[in-house]
Amino acid sequence: MRKIKHLFTALLLLCSVAVNAHDFEVDGICYNITSETNKAVEVTSGVKYTGDVVIPNSVTYNGNTYSVTSIGDRAFRNCSGLTSITIPNSVTSIGDWVFSKCSALTSIIVKEGNTVYDSRNNCNAIIETSSNTLVAGCKNTVIPTSVTSIGEYAFSNCSGLTSIEIPTSVTSIGNYAFSYCSDLTSIEIPTSVTSIGEYAFSNCSGLTSIEIPTSVTSIGNYAFSYCSDLTSIEIPTSVTSIGDWAFSNCSGLTSIEIPTSVTSIGKYAFYNCSGLTSIEIPTSVTSIGNGAFNGCSGLTSIEIPTSVTSIGNGAFSGCSSLTSITIPTSVTSIRDWAFSGCSGLTSITIPTSVTSIGDWAFFGCSGLTSITIPNSVTSIGENAFSDCSGLTSIEIPTSVTSIRDWAFSGCSGLTS
Repeated sequence: MRKIKHLFTALLLLCSVAVNAHDFEVDGICYNITSETNKAVEVTSGVKYTGDVVIPNSVTYNGNTYSVTSIGDRAFRNCSGLTSITIPNSVTSIGDWVFSKCSALTSIIVKEGNTVYDSRNNCNAIIETSSNTLVAGCKNTVIPTSVTSIGEYAFSNCSGLTSIEIPTSVTSIGNYAFSYCSDLTSIEIPTSVTSIGEYAFSNCSGLTSIEIPTSVTSIGNYAFSYCSDLTSIEIPTSVTSIGDWAFSNCSGLTSIEIPTSVTSIGKYAFYNCSGLTSIEIPTSVTSIGNGAFNGCSGLTSIEIPTSVTSIGNGAFSGCSSLTSITIPTSVTSIRDWAFSGCSGLTSITIPTSVTSIGDWAFFGCSGLTSITIPNSVTSIGENAFSDCSGLTSIEIPTSVTSIRDWAFSGCSGLTS
């Protein structure tokens, strides 16, 4: 920034995010020199672009002519007054989140002759020609039937987007593709789609329902996280894994059926789904990830099938409405924080297959009045039963060789 700081009050159109002395502005558009040798520049952020913006093929600065070859990350982000954009045939690289939060943007045009990108069929979008990937769109975008992939961040933060039709030519939806599209209420995913990327629909707070087609085999990490208005979702039998945080913070989700094709439930997959009252875990599931149902305060009961061999750390932590649970004989250890904060839990059966009870495993289970520790258990972790104020008695079997610090701290009702 150096010497240009004193010009802030004098210039109306100033590149306020300039990263070096080569940044400059011409006709209301900010540029950064990317190659002095090749005389190339990229369009950057720095002003609140408004109205109709036409990017030229080249610009002249300090007696030098530079070719405009790229548009940088977030170049037009938060430009709520931007209505249309025209991209020249000289641009061969476009960054991420380019039109994020451009709520008034209705027209996107790539000039004919561009060898990398196009706006075929007046689609109001930018398409990478060689891969048929839609890389950036707006609320007026019509996805052409020739598009095979919706790229990363393509519609991210497109706040004016209420609905869009995905053609059957599309086989993949990229990471963050529709993230933060808060006005999107419904979307139909065609049967041609085989993968839903990470964060694909994350923070689509207006989305009330979505149907995942039988062609999809995996749901990416955070794919539907923070979709707070989502009340129901049907997972098809083609899905074999539910990614980490996939439905986390979907507070409006009341029920969900996990098909028998699913073998693993990822970390924090249903974290903070406070409206979820019941869920059935199929016998195909062998592992429940860390925090998978953490914070599901509305969950009253759950049956863990005998196929499950591993229950992750904090898997049911904070399930305050859970009154009872049966741990199958296939489980060999109760991990750290597994049932902590389950204040409504009155009873639990620990099978003889369990050899260890982890740190903080039943911390704060104030409704727990009794528990039987089988003689298979050899260790009881730190704070394992701390603050279990309703616990009146407990028998420690002779098999236990290790009881860590504060294992029964705060058990005010414990008399024997």
